[in-house]
Amino acid sequence: MISELSRQLIDEILMARQFVYEVAQPTPLQKMNFGINAEIYVKREDLSPINAYKWRGACNCMAALSTEQLARGVVTASAGNHAQGVAISAKRLGTKAKIFMPVSTPKMKQRAVALHGGEAVEICLHGESFDAASKRALEVATAEGKAFVHPYDDVKSIAGQGTIADEIVMSGVGEFDVAFLQIGGGGLAAGVGAWLKKFYPNIKLIGVEGTDQASMKAAFQAGKPVTLDYLDVFCDGTAVRRAGDITFPICRELLDDIVTVTNNEVCVAIQKLWEACRCIPEPAGALGLAGLLKHKELLAGKRALVIVSGANMDFSQFTRVSNGAMLGSADRKFLRFQIDESPGSLFNLIQDTLNGISIVDFQYGQASENEAWPTLGIQVCPHEWEHLKKKMDAAAVRYEDVTGDPDVEFRMISFNPLLCKYPLFMTLEFHERAGALSDFLAATQKDSKANICYFNYSYTGERVGRVLIGFDFKTDAERIYFRTVMAESKSSYRAFKEIAPHVFERIVKG
Repeated sequence: MISELSRQLIDEILMARQFVYEVAQPTPLQKMNFGINAEIYVKREDLSPINAYKWRGACNCMAALSTEQLARGVVTASAGNHAQGVAISAKRLGTKAKIFMPVSTPKMKQRAVALHGGEAVEICLHGESFDAASKRALEVATAEGKAFVHPYDDVKSIAGQGTIADEIVMSGVGEFDVAFLQIGGGGLAAGVGAWLKKFYPNIKLIGVEGTDQASMKAAFQAGKPVTLDYLDVFCDGTAVRRAGDITFPICRELLDDIVTVTNNEVCVAIQKLWEACRCIPEPAGALGLAGLLKHKELLAGKRALVIVSGANMDFSQFTRVSNGAMLGSADRKFLRFQIDESPGSLFNLIQDTLNGISIVDFQYGQASENEAWPTLGIQVCPHEWEHLKKKMDAAAVRYEDVTGDPDVEFRMISFNPLLCKYPLFMTLEFHERAGALSDFLAATQKDSKANICYFNYSYTGERVGRVLIGFDFKTDAERIYFRTVMAESKSSYRAFKEIAPHVFERIVKG
């Protein structure tokens, strides 16, 4: 039985349509292929006026304000996207908006707010979190007698977000079996969920939260909103420490389940969207798809819906996303091997154990005189992985699966330079193709006595692989001869450049 609050929300969404559709055209609903046996549609809120959905709730809230309230101006708090919606509305309605944002808000979101609002907005950076900025904003709104435009815990705001679902229903695609809806404060899940349930009564609604920002899941378990002690902010658009007092009962009524995803699983979802349609969402924008991909085995033959809720990501975050996608991919494993510390041992490992396997990462630094623990990232499908495990077990290869370990993610490569006698370090480029690394090692190690003491490589998607590599020799004569070996092996690499001796000396002294 539908609650009075949900019934009120349905009425509010009906009224919100007139205000929201005056501002912008509907965003596309696209069918996409993610290699899953399901019919998947993606609602492209990244193509909205602010490249995120938050403008809908902000516009609806502010359109409902009285002439007197607009004359006094408004106050809000935001991690970035809601602020842009308030900025657009303030400029359009001829009012002033004082917008509080955390000091750590990405620069691109700050610039976007200023661009959309112009002289109609005043940006106030306060605190290290959304909670701190929100608390200060509420204090200022009360002191100055101004309306506070809440980013999610307001029926008007929730109704504005519900127009996303109105566009989905009006698209003519038809009923959906399941929808994966990202949750921050719960405004999107509540608004979209209410409208979808009204028109598709049999749809399953799955809320999706980040593993360390699951405030709605915590509220479900406690029976009321609770405050998280720790909040991860990788998905900054959904980084809310406490579920809303209004959104919580609506989500509890509407959602069939809540699932959590890791940051690396979100990065994989971003990569999938890039590959499918050249869309690069911000992390929170890909949460819904991350949830779907994590439970794809349940979707066979079904029609599923996800929302790309935003694409306002700072350019500097791309590196983190790329690395996270590599670590989070189900087809990528990171293995730490235990081998003898001797010339040729690394080459033998690759040639004998990993022959034919695509190596996408290599982390190694000599830390012992007798044993070596290289970490290799490999790309394998499930069938290849099972075959490789049997092969390694049969050969008594000593290894452990370190996929997702912090030292691997942050490339904490142990290295003791004092163990080196006559080192030679270089940056190396080789053609990025299957077997290129093995060919280089074969060419440079067969006639030399070089011992690899350091190796740092990660696949970047370029046509060339870039490596920082170090060799060590027992005598200076061996080191000099190795330069001849490198010259004779030029066909196995593209280019190399020796690192000056004083750089290595600085490493030792450090």
